[in-house]
Amino acid sequence: MQVRKLAHYSIRSFDLEKSSRFYQKVLGFTPGYRPPFDFPGVWLYMGGDEKDFGTVHIIGIDPANPEGLKQYLGDKDIPLTGTGTVDHIAFLVTGLVEFWSVFEDEGIAWRDRTVPSLGLHQVFVEDPSGVTIELNFPASEIAAVGSYASHVAAAGERS
Repeated sequence: MQVRKLAHYSIRSFDLEKSSRFYQKVLGFTPGYRPPFDFPGVWLYMGGDEKDFGTVHIIGIDPANPEGLKQYLGDKDIPLTGTGTVDHIAFLVTGLVEFWSVFEDEGIAWRDRTVPSLGLHQVFVEDPSGVTIELNFPASEIAAVGSYASHVAAAGERS
């Protein structure tokens, strides 16, 4: 037996459009094929993962008509915000400065920290449903630009 990789993760959302926009605009995922289930949703793909059935499945919750979702996935008697018992979902990424720019443009708060022993610079954001997303950049990217504050100051000097 062998687990090869994470196939996808699903998020139940009361605001399908807002959640979908976050993953597309902020993380760069693209919408793709989704089977015609009896409940709203969108499947989002990362890069060329079409054959792998997407990375994020956003499940729309329609309080006026929850039966299709209940019949397919069952009812959840848990708060539908935050990550519940899952602490966060992490991705290996590049393009720290570009991500900072998108966060600024979209009005998204984030937290940065560097883990020198791992050679990673981590950025944490929350999606519209309160799920924590960890973006792991090579530490060399933060070393090249310094802190966000020094990056902003340098950008101001170039203007």
